[in-house]
Amino acid sequence: MSMRTLHPERVDETRMHAYSIFAPLLINALAQTLERRQGMKELDKLEASLLRLIEETVVAAPDGDALKEFAVELVTSTLRNVREHPDAKHDLEEIDNRRTQGRSEIPATLEEQLQSGLEDSFPASDPPAVVSTAITGGSKTIVGTDEVLRRKKAASKRERHPK
Repeated sequence: MSMRTLHPERVDETRMHAYSIFAPLLINALAQTLERRQGMKELDKLEASLLRLIEETVVAAPDGDALKEFAVELVTSTLRNVREHPDAKHDLEEIDNRRTQGRSEIPATLEEQLQSGLEDSFPASDPPAVVSTAITGGSKTIVGTDEVLRRKKAASKRERHPK
């Protein structure tokens, strides 16, 4: 059924029904496009702007406050879904706010500070490495500390109590 075949008394009702179905879809598609092209900051600005528009709009209907509440709900839920979408592009973190005051921007100075910090923490930051090597052509029994101590104790016992 097209608008031409629609009964004149049902035009406004059908228009409102179409708006209620397609407005959320359109807002969602527009918000996703904005987010992909401009990032989350622009999405935040859009949300603030839409909410301000809703609040400032004078609604002459007796249930105008309820209509505004539903409009706010539509905007916030739609934009929340856009933000949480797996394909959402998140803005790069602003590192200017995290920088330590007075920190050098010169790469050589930063490298020097890093090396100094690493040297100051040595050897505590580097636990001893356990290295084993494989020699082809045969294997040698690797004796650990416990085995060496056990052998020394046994040799000491033999020296004290010869047979």
